Amino acid sequence: MTAERIPTPIQKEGVRVERVVTSGTFELDGGSWEVDNNVWLLGNDEECVVIDCSHDGAPILEAIGKRTLRAALHTHGHNDHINATGEVTGDKWTPTHLHPADRMLWDAVYPVAPDHDLEHGQRITVAGVEMEVLHTPGHSPGAVCFYVPALGIVFTGDTLFQGGPGATGRSYSDFDLIIESITEQLLTLPEDTKVLTGHGDPTTIGAEKPHRQEWIDRGH
Repeated sequence: MTAERIPTPIQKEGVRVERVVTSGTFELDGGSWEVDNNVWLLGNDEECVVIDCSHDGAPILEAIGKRTLRAALHTHGHNDHINATGEVTGDKWTPTHLHPADRMLWDAVYPVAPDHDLEHGQRITVAGVEMEVLHTPGHSPGAVCFYVPALGIVFTGDTLFQGGPGATGRSYSDFDLIIESITEQLLTLPEDTKVLTGHGDPTTIGAEKPHRQEWIDRGH
């Protein structure tokens, strides 16, 4: 599909966010589920990064076009978020980035290690815009979010969705930890921050924040 441009609360000249939706299977603990994933691109006409290379490299590469792909950034290591990484980065000779706590998930898909480790507080710059890495374990041990203050957006992967936290009922996940991560790292962001998720529609911090206790009650 053609990349969809996502309006952001604060515009920075020449920089844009695009979404490509791909479909495939998520596999863990012996189960398999059909899922649609959001693949996000952040950059300008010359360069970009891709956040989560899911399922099918062809539409992702089409959206990147002739731009220089500076990095393939991963919110976590579940197969549905990394299974097109080899196709995308192999074509572009692009370095891959993953938090080291999710290496066991990565290693189940790829025989070679990611090129770089992500760490909390790390800054990554593309097209003159700075992203901050937020370590948000819970959905998986190495789950991270990418906060872009200049654009008023945060890419949350499967940590926070419209309607609550990501799933924590499978291996390596922890409900109390994901609530702690969301509370300390995400709900402290400005309320008008747009939340760009790994699946489904965007939301905002302000829309989700009042429901924290509901999530806790539902989770327990």
